[in-house]
Amino acid sequence: MSPKAIKNLYWVLLVILCLFLAVDGIGGITMQKQGVEALNHIGYPTYLMPLFGILKILAIIALIQNRYPTLKEWAFAGIAFTFIGAAHAHIMVKDPIGTTLFPVIFLVYLIVIYILWNKYKKNENIA
Repeated sequence: MSPKAIKNLYWVLLVILCLFLAVDGIGGITMQKQGVEALNHIGYPTYLMPLFGILKILAIIALIQNRYPTLKEWAFAGIAFTFIGAAHAHIMVKDPIGTTLFPVIFLVYLIVIYILWNKYKKNENIA
């Protein structure tokens, strides 16, 4: 894959991820009904919703910037932990496999973006 193709694919996939995180983060900050029901279902306290929402918005900022690569690494790790924790929570409450697979699929998607970022960073001499 050419450096330009890597760069373009990286940014397209990253923007899609950031849009997902933005919608989810805003939903958490505003304590949307669906999120409250989901947290109640898995046994998490709903007071965590605004905190998780703010952290997702901060993760977006960390992901789209290129000045501080360590901060971006932390954001990737934090989002990965979120997806792993979500999958684990769904397994623990015996949710259907489709519900459990959703965060796993997003984790794989995140890993693809992370790999592309490292290739892009190497090509562009970022960091």
